[in-house]
Amino acid sequence: MAKFKLLQVAALTFAVVLSGCANKGGTEESTGAMTETTTDSTMTETPMDSTEVVIEDNVTEADSGDTMEYADEVQRPYAYVIYFDFDKAAVKNDFRSLMDKHGDYLAAHPEVKVILEGHADERGTREYNLALGERRAYAVSAYLKLKGVSSDQITIVSFGEEKPIDLGKTEAAYAQNRRVEIKYQN
Repeated sequence: MAKFKLLQVAALTFAVVLSGCANKGGTEESTGAMTETTTDSTMTETPMDSTEVVIEDNVTEADSGDTMEYADEVQRPYAYVIYFDFDKAAVKNDFRSLMDKHGDYLAAHPEVKVILEGHADERGTREYNLALGERRAYAVSAYLKLKGVSSDQITIVSFGEEKPIDLGKTEAAYAQNRRVEIKYQN
């Protein structure tokens, strides 16, 4: 058991270090995770490998929220939404603490299952946004797996632009729609 935990920590550390080193060049293309180009309102992309975790290189960390009270040692967080930057599927450092809490809870409770729902704002074609929502959900899934969560516990769904939280046409509205929602199934 101790060897397994040590391997998990080593794999997570290695992925974070590699991501940070690759992002020093300033482009996502250098990470190998995905390539996205915008030209005359037409977006093209190469899909991200579903096992790779990409973490942004900023150093701020947001308040991850409180946790729900349970009798168990590891408590389930009550914040269930991970937000993304425009046209990106990289997990931001702001959400690492929150995702660590979800990962720890799910790893400690292998009977609990989650659905990761990927979403995008309305900019881009329907097909592109479905693929982007899926890449975002896979990025969250890969992070959780590095924390010891089993593949059997995770289901991925992409809604693209079909289920916006905010119907406005402002950047603030668009930012609310670029997300992955973690939905527990217990």
